[in-house]
Amino acid sequence: MPLLRRILARLPRPVLPAALTTLPGAAQRLRLLRLWAAAAVLLLLRSLWPLRLLPGWVVGLLLVWALLETLRWLWWPRRWR
Repeated sequence: MPLLRRILARLPRPVLPAALTTLPGAAQRLRLLRLWAAAAVLLLLRSLWPLRLLPGWVVGLLLVWALLETLRWLWWPRRWR
């Protein structure tokens, strides 16, 4: 395991684009992407046993939340302060 850590430490880390790090509204865009990623992972892994125990309304609420965050980001973007 230590060998693998040393190898991974030498590899260059991917850099996020400026739209997700320094520009105004970057935190909101990054939050939106994380939310959509969580929703996509939940939908893709829904067939696995532990996730089958989740009721459908939980999955639906996550997707509605992602949709509302997207609409909020599109209609009321963050401005320079």
